[in-house]
Amino acid sequence: MPPRRGAKPEPLSPPRPCEMPGCEAQAEYRAPKSRTTLNEYRWFCLPHVREYNASWDYYKGMGPNEIEANLRHDTAWQRPTWPLGRLGGSQRFSAEFLRDPLGLLYATPLHAKRTKQPERPQAPPELRAALDVLGLEWPLDQPTLRARYYALAKQLHPDANGGDRGAEDRLKDVNRAYSLLRQRAGAGGFQAAPAEAGAAR
Repeated sequence: MPPRRGAKPEPLSPPRPCEMPGCEAQAEYRAPKSRTTLNEYRWFCLPHVREYNASWDYYKGMGPNEIEANLRHDTAWQRPTWPLGRLGGSQRFSAEFLRDPLGLLYATPLHAKRTKQPERPQAPPELRAALDVLGLEWPLDQPTLRARYYALAKQLHPDANGGDRGAEDRLKDVNRAYSLLRQRAGAGGFQAAPAEAGAAR
């Protein structure tokens, strides 16, 4: 493109005379020959390249419609564009197009929204500490509670730990947690506390 004011000469240009008739100065600046050959250049000295650029008119010879079309074409860097939604806006993507064999889209918010699992019921606040002690999750049934308690009691029993005080204290916590959870167990499983049951009526 034509050099702007203050542009430096081309450092790798070979020595050549200025193309302005009658000028014998060295040509160090280039300018395009025409709008249809922007990659072909004429070479001038600094005063004459400024003169050439001052008379340069890219739109010379174009009508109003051609100028408008060129301006619109340049707003997208002379690349093809389409109105939003014109290409495939009303069509559904094929299953093959949406195939994700590497699972790269599983962590995206859209996928999480589509595959959101129903929320698990929350444990009553007064039972959460006891569940943590036993390493159990809510909801809970009696066989699971009993099996977990027996496993921990066997693991933490003093005879199995050589009288370790830490294991003994841990076993006490397990006994308290088991007692609390067992008290809340009914014939059909764990029941809501009286306050919760009253609120549910």
